[in-house]
Amino acid sequence: MRKLICTAAAVLILITAGCSSRVPDRTSLEQATFDAAEEPAAPGVDVTAAPGVAFNYRYAFRLPSNRIAAAQEAHAQACEGLGLDRCRIIGMRYRLVNQSDIQAMLALRLDPRIARTFGKQATEMVTRADGMLVDQEITGEDVGTQIKAATTNEGRLRADLARIESELAGMPVKDPRRGELVARADEIRTQIRSLGQARDEDEEALAGTPMVFNYGSGSVVPGFDVRSPMRDALQNAADNFVDGFATILVLLITLIPWALLAGIVFWVYRWTRRRWGWSWGDSGYGRESAPMAAKAEPPDTA
Repeated sequence: MRKLICTAAAVLILITAGCSSRVPDRTSLEQATFDAAEEPAAPGVDVTAAPGVAFNYRYAFRLPSNRIAAAQEAHAQACEGLGLDRCRIIGMRYRLVNQSDIQAMLALRLDPRIARTFGKQATEMVTRADGMLVDQEITGEDVGTQIKAATTNEGRLRADLARIESELAGMPVKDPRRGELVARADEIRTQIRSLGQARDEDEEALAGTPMVFNYGSGSVVPGFDVRSPMRDALQNAADNFVDGFATILVLLITLIPWALLAGIVFWVYRWTRRRWGWSWGDSGYGRESAPMAAKAEPPDTA
């Protein structure tokens, strides 16, 4: 009896230990599942991983046609909620392609530090609306190197300009080389202005990240050129075949009743002719009742 009690106690201890050891594993699994659910399929690039690179994000979503407007509005409201300093709406379009397909677009300009997170959250919104991400494109341009090169070149040009201006200051007015130095100084100033404009554009590109959302329903995926000549040709051929078959079917449906009516009339005519021995072309007499033609007499040879 005591042996049985000890055995039962040992089994109870093992069960308790096993349950307690499995609880953290289950908790960690649930946490991992939650984290995976929070992480959308859309990739992104963190600006800290590529300093000096100006990125451009483009997304293409496919949703049910009756949910495109709501998704576009949700993305617009999310941008407006961040404030003008962090997100601006720079373009929007909504177009009915046909009775079943809709095409829409939303263009934003975001703070580069939040662009990656905003793209993921926007993808999650579409997923919750029974949509999906069908295409994504992230392009980047190394403007940091261009800014550095422009700054270096500008410094060199300013040094040349300072040297030329110094020569001009100590040069007589009627010196024949003065005109050449003045033209060179004007050329350097033009180059400095051009470098400054290019650097300002590059700095502006680094300060804001363009992001475009394209929405489509059915087979419509606007914003990305995914046309295939062979597929389009086969699709057109199939459409032409279906249209031709539909036209022939309409003609048959239209003509068959008249053909049946003509067949019935012809059958009645044939039956009447066999039954009564007359036809509509006769003058009221049947073949049996028609007067027999007088028998021709032979000619008189006498």
